Formats: sequence, structure tokens, C-alpha cells
Amino acid sequence: MNGRKVLERFPAGGPRGSWPAEEFAQMRRLEGQAAEVVMDLATDTFLVIVRGGSMGE
Repeated sequence: MNGRKVLERFPAGGPRGSWPAEEFAQMRRLEGQAAEVVMDLATDTFLVIVRGGSMGE
């Protein structure tokens, strides 16, 4: 996936007013990870990712 690591997946159809992928990414950022949310259109899923190939599994 070109130097990206998926931390978590969230379905796009969450409850109204709920942003679980954004909340998860924010918690990772507070821990020092450069987490961001992207949309996987093929699976209709939000992915929380970090960029860079040096992250361990």
C-alpha cells in the first residue's frame, strides 16, 4: 500500500453525528502518531492510516 499502515477500519454508515474514525485518529495523534482518515471507496470503509514504511506491525 505504498508505505502506509492501516491502524483500524470503520464502516462508512456510522450513527448520525458520530465520527468514530476521526475520534480514533485523534487519539492516535495525541499519542504521537501521524494518523489520518482516508476513504476506501471500493469497500465503503473509512481507514485510519499512518504514512511511512518504518512502522512495525
